[in-house]
Amino acid sequence: AFRQGLATAVQYARAVGCPRIHLMAGRVPLGADRAVVAGEMETTLIENLRYAADLLAQEDMIGLVEPINSRISDPRYFLNTPHQAAAILEKVGQPNLKLQLDLFHCQIMDGNLSRNLETYFPLIGHIQIAQVPGRHEPDSPGELNFPYIFKFLECLGYTGYVGCEYAPKGDTLEGLGWLRSYWESRGLQHGGTSEAAE
Repeated sequence: AFRQGLATAVQYARAVGCPRIHLMAGRVPLGADRAVVAGEMETTLIENLRYAADLLAQEDMIGLVEPINSRISDPRYFLNTPHQAAAILEKVGQPNLKLQLDLFHCQIMDGNLSRNLETYFPLIGHIQIAQVPGRHEPDSPGELNFPYIFKFLECLGYTGYVGCEYAPKGDTLEGLGWLRSYWESRGLQHGGTSEAAE
């Protein structure tokens, strides 16, 4: 099923020019004890990731693995911390496999975002954001200081996209008001361009 799904995903990614594909880790089977099946699940995941890395290399694509929190979002999802994901990526050992770090999930499972971003920065292929605990816009009430996080990502040298994987409290365009405010606070205009460049 993984290989069939990957083949389909590659076709879609090729058609739209998307260079990255999220490779799902799977769920602990219903009724199974996570600790009992963890070894078998990790072995299967590593085999699948090696297969994916070879296929994606032929397409000049990157595979991404994302830890998803098991406390709120998906209690059965196998891969749930950046530490676990990094260990698996190390075992697979392929340069075209990277970490998709969703700061919402990371905060819920571990917190310590600055240290985790710094530690896993060489592995990061994509960042996603949402405020904790509501999973809304970054400027909604919550635990995370996104202006600090964005500045920290810049200091680390992150140049990739930041995916907004949150549920807007209302209208999507209205929900992007935080981004306009952020750009203005940085002396940038709509679209992230500097006034000097205009």
